[in-house]
Amino acid sequence: MPLELKNVVKKVGADTHIYDTSVELVENQFNILLGTTLAGKTTLMQLMAGLETPTSGEVWFAGKNVTGVPVQKRNVSFVHQQFINYPHFNVYENIASPLRVAKISKKEIEERVGHVADLLKLTPMLGRKPSELSGGQQQRTALARALVKDADLVLLDEPLANLDYKLREELRDELPKLFQDRDCTVVYATTEPTEALLLGGNTATVHEGRITQFGNTSEVYRKPSDLLTAEVFSDPPINAAEVELASGQFSLNGQVNWPSASTKLANGSYKMAIRPHYVTLEQNSEKALKLEGRVLVAELSGSESVVHFEVEGHPWVSQSPGIHAIEVGQAIDFYLDTTQCLYFDDNDKLIAE
Repeated sequence: MPLELKNVVKKVGADTHIYDTSVELVENQFNILLGTTLAGKTTLMQLMAGLETPTSGEVWFAGKNVTGVPVQKRNVSFVHQQFINYPHFNVYENIASPLRVAKISKKEIEERVGHVADLLKLTPMLGRKPSELSGGQQQRTALARALVKDADLVLLDEPLANLDYKLREELRDELPKLFQDRDCTVVYATTEPTEALLLGGNTATVHEGRITQFGNTSEVYRKPSDLLTAEVFSDPPINAAEVELASGQFSLNGQVNWPSASTKLANGSYKMAIRPHYVTLEQNSEKALKLEGRVLVAELSGSESVVHFEVEGHPWVSQSPGIHAIEVGQAIDFYLDTTQCLYFDDNDKLIAE
């Protein structure tokens, strides 16, 4: 049951929230909307669900034009980042509520509620009211209610954002498995590129009300169609800089030179982008070249070091495994794995190297 947006536009007054958008999502797989806060992900999901009507264009589902059909007349589950539960129901009744509306048998309700409650670690809380739960427990209850319903369209708007780290990691593994045998379309919104990669499926990168690219998640990550898509699909931010190509050699700031893998590129200026984990504090590859920079900020965690630095006034980011003693203002050497560079033309479109 695929969902398709055909030239959908959403305006509110004089403001355009969603620009002309056409995309066909893939059924029985995860379809991820990846973008920053206010990029337009929630508005797109509301249009898909029937909570909002497009200003122009059409929404098609399972081969039918459902533009303007209200959400009450569609078989949709929607989980928001901010949990919504029935305050007068206990956890069990909250989860079971869509099944009771669908007149499912008592035995099947017990089985399905029990399974999803176990998955989300809610079994000990089934008799409690939402007011007796923590924020994370309330979000898990809202998520369970959506999962227990056999919906044709499941919309998950940053559903794991309010959960603790361990449970979030567990659910990232379990959610795709939970839907793999269901005949439905799943749409999952996130601000985290890492989460999109972990979930797999297909990803649409969203920026300021536009989908910049849609396709297999790993393909969009490895081969972004343009620099903007590469920026959306990178955290920490991707590094971008002007490079010069002459006599088969790229040059960066006159201090780093490496050979072009292509003999078809003309001499001239190009934009190069490289993700922070290919700019490291140690030389992890024979082809990694030295670049000197001045440290601006050092962010240290238990497993990695993220260093913001500048090269001739331009900002860069390095991401290295382990903890490194680094002083702000210090001039140190970083290493670029130039085999991982992406190249873009004057219109910021990807060039096949």
